[in-house]
Amino acid sequence: MFVSTPYEYFSYSPVGDILVLAIIMIFAVLIKTAQIRTSQDLRVFTLILAILSVASCAHIIFHQLLYNINRNTLLLIYFLYFAYHFLLFFDIALYLLYIERITWLSSGRNRSIFKRALVGVVIFSALEMVTTISKVGFYITEDYQVIQGINVTSIEYVLYVGVVVISIIGYKDRVYKPIIMGFIFTIGISLVVMYIQEIHRQMSFTTATFLFPAFSVLYYLHSNSFNPETGVLPLESFEKTFETFTKGKEGVLILSLFLHEFEDPGKKYTKGFRDFIRMYANNFFKGSTAFQISNGRFMLIADMEKNQDYKKATDKILEVFRGQYSVYKHDFKIVITRSYESFTEPEMYIKLIKYAEGMMQENEIKYIDDEFFEGFNKYVYVLKQLADIDEKKNPEDERVLVFCQPVYNLRNGRFDTAEALMRLQLDETGMVFPNEFIPIAEESNYINTLSLIILSKTCKAVRKFLDEGYDVQRVSVNFSMLDLKSEQFSNNVKRIISDSRTPFDKIAMEIKEIQNEKDFLIVKERMNELKESGIMFYLDDFGTGYSSFERIMELPFDIIKFDRSTVIASRNSTRSQTMLSSMAQMFKNMNYSALFEGIEDDHDEELCSNMNAGYLQGFKYSKPIPIEDLTEYFAKA
Repeated sequence: MFVSTPYEYFSYSPVGDILVLAIIMIFAVLIKTAQIRTSQDLRVFTLILAILSVASCAHIIFHQLLYNINRNTLLLIYFLYFAYHFLLFFDIALYLLYIERITWLSSGRNRSIFKRALVGVVIFSALEMVTTISKVGFYITEDYQVIQGINVTSIEYVLYVGVVVISIIGYKDRVYKPIIMGFIFTIGISLVVMYIQEIHRQMSFTTATFLFPAFSVLYYLHSNSFNPETGVLPLESFEKTFETFTKGKEGVLILSLFLHEFEDPGKKYTKGFRDFIRMYANNFFKGSTAFQISNGRFMLIADMEKNQDYKKATDKILEVFRGQYSVYKHDFKIVITRSYESFTEPEMYIKLIKYAEGMMQENEIKYIDDEFFEGFNKYVYVLKQLADIDEKKNPEDERVLVFCQPVYNLRNGRFDTAEALMRLQLDETGMVFPNEFIPIAEESNYINTLSLIILSKTCKAVRKFLDEGYDVQRVSVNFSMLDLKSEQFSNNVKRIISDSRTPFDKIAMEIKEIQNEKDFLIVKERMNELKESGIMFYLDDFGTGYSSFERIMELPFDIIKFDRSTVIASRNSTRSQTMLSSMAQMFKNMNYSALFEGIEDDHDEELCSNMNAGYLQGFKYSKPIPIEDLTEYFAKA
């Protein structure tokens, strides 16, 4: 048989509720000043805090009125008592709504969790009133004695904890594991506080126990920026987490997933694919943390010691991805690497992965081995050297070398022209060839500095040749479309040639075929600006691009360079010979000269000579040599 207890037996101090109000005020300031992105989830969270604030105020006023009960305050006391517990019950329902939202329980059956919680609020509120009316719960006697009978709040609290824990664990695949642990831990603390409070007949910290889970909500889902849709952290968390993760660990596994079609920030993931990403972040590796580096790139880090069978796990990922691809047709690239002692900066691993992706096909997986890593190390070193060259912009930079390939003039039977070619001479790698560093320079926007350095050194060398009495018709320098796009390009070229005291007609510029209208207009403008000064122009690699004859005719070229591939094609095809010969003759009739590249032997020389060539260039005459050695080919005037 239940025995009622005098309410005075329960101790209460407003300190607990005042602390709740103070913490909620701090939450409000943090949310405001941290400029947390407004969302419906955040609105639910702020409603939870607002209700707890009202509940705390109601609790404080309720206990203040108990000190002086009279006929006038009796109804207000009952109202505050019921309002306080109703607000706590409703707060429970909102927590369950929050859990429902972050786990995307969209089906009708699952949505009933919140609806059932609302029904529970009504039932427990009604039960509270029934126990009061029947005098088996909280009530006030006729002589104004306060009695506490059955504590419906404690029963409801236990049920709340059970529903929340079951909901979280039951849908663990839909919630990122740290969030699960955070909620369960704070709920556990709440239970401990409630238990201690009960055994000590204390009532001061009831409201506070409902506030504890809000700490997990604010940190994990708002201030810490976990994306509950995919279970990942944003880019800004990657660096700090990576550094923490690598401390004291022998090796860290890094796995990258790239979906290029989602790189556009406006591209949205389907729900099914979001669920898969969350599974990728949670279920394949032990103790892993996942990040969204960009809209289409996800990275995961895990302890290698705990994931020694990572290849097996990645095989499972690949198998699942192929299944996803058959449904959604989202192309992917997966790169897996371990950490290296020489790389301590997280962004270097992002660069390593992008470097590997550049060599991969779609829907491919790549494991980074030591040999590949060494190649990337060279890439990084070259990139740093290029960055330093670009920063210093020293026209005499000793790391940038000018090599030249002499060109044979069929008209006079002499070598009087040449093509300038870039090389890098670096301390750690020695000679670096254009196919290794030009793509890096263009990708990093360092090519313009290199081109101007080469132009400067070429002009000075040509000036020296002329001063020493050599017959130099011209030396050509290659320029890319990126060079020509610079607004200062024409002025820089004119300045460099003028400063070297080199005649403008002794310098030529080689430009590749132009493929789009915008670039064509830029090239046309730059060429017209420079043509007036006397600079000559070569159309490089003719026969490999897509420029029309109409476009070529619009530009003031002087020499058309036929690519080596056209020479190879003409070796065994009379049709190719006839076509190339006709083209060269046509250009000759229009005051262009034809230069054939890739001449390797006497047969090539005779073949191209018979196809109306004006100039020949290739290994038959010379491999690329330092520009100073051109004196071995140029004759004195």
